[in-house]
Formats: sequence, C-alpha cells, structure tokens
Amino acid sequence: MDKCLMFAVILSLNAVITQVNCKRVTNVKILGFDWKNCGKPDDPAVLKSLKVSPDPIAIPGDLTASASGSTSVELTAPLSVNVTLEKEVAGFWVKVPCVEELGSCHYRDACEILNQLIPPGQDCPEPLHSYGLPCHCPFKPGSYSLPQSDFHLPNMDLPYWLTNGNYRVQGVLGSEAGELGCLKIALSLHSN
Repeated sequence: MDKCLMFAVILSLNAVITQVNCKRVTNVKILGFDWKNCGKPDDPAVLKSLKVSPDPIAIPGDLTASASGSTSVELTAPLSVNVTLEKEVAGFWVKVPCVEELGSCHYRDACEILNQLIPPGQDCPEPLHSYGLPCHCPFKPGSYSLPQSDFHLPNMDLPYWLTNGNYRVQGVLGSEAGELGCLKIALSLHSN
C-alpha cells in the first residue's frame, strides 16, 4: 500500500475514533476467538486454559466458557493494566487510541475497577461465587479454575467504530515490581 494512502487511512480512523458515539449493538457475532500468553517464561501470572463456545459467539446470546490460571505471587493493589487494541484497516494493523477509557489505554489499578463493578462486601457474581473464586484483590498465590459454565451475554453499548472488523488486544498486568503477566486475544466482530 502506498505510504500516502496508509497515512490517509490512519488519519481517517483517528478522526472517526475521536467521535465516540455509542449505540446499542444488537446481533453482534464474535468469530475466530483465539488467545495466548505473551509474557516472559518467568511471569508469575499465567492463564493456562480458556475455552469458549459456540463459534461464532452471538451477542445477545449464551456463551459456555471454562478457564484455569495461576499466580505464584499475591496480586495486590495497585495492579496496572496496559491494553493495546489494534484494528485491521486495509490490511494493516492500526493502534486504536484510548478514548473515554476504551481502546489502547493504561488502567492504573485493576483492583479499583473490580471494586467499582462489584462493590466490596457484595458476593462475587455467579458462577464465581459457587466455585469459591475471588473477584476482589488481593488474589492469593495458587491455581484458579472455572469449570465449564454458562453465561448470558446481553446487548451492549459500543462506539460505532468498534462494531465491525478484525481486532487484536494485548493486556499486560503489572505492579510496582514489574510485569506480572501478558495475554493476547484475537477476534473478529460483525454486527448488523
């Protein structure tokens, strides 16, 4: 692709992204969901397995998932998360900027985000509660496993620029001591 055309595509994408107009998204399909660890071999936090079905995943719809992971250190606040979101545009991967806490963003403390989603003192949502899995920091060293479980995915609000295309997401979990773990996810989103 010509460098000028590539530059124009990137500028166009950035102009679109800065106009964050969220809409209720219906009939979304997630295709080709894939994941892998991307951290160093000695990273203490590792996702060992993650299985989701069906393929494609329908939103709204039902999802079956199972997962296992481990940490060799206690995960305590503050736990930073650096997210890099890329979208495929004209055959090139373009980094999506952070706009209103969505995109390639740095989150200073994932523990605080968990506390906002599930207030401290409130039971963890199902099926975490049934399996005794924590949903608040600190996470003690050890192995964690979520057996095959069913979830309902409701309609959601997304910026219109985030509803169709191929995406790659990388999340790096860190603390003051350095990197704790890294996970990469790839998927395609298609909506009506």
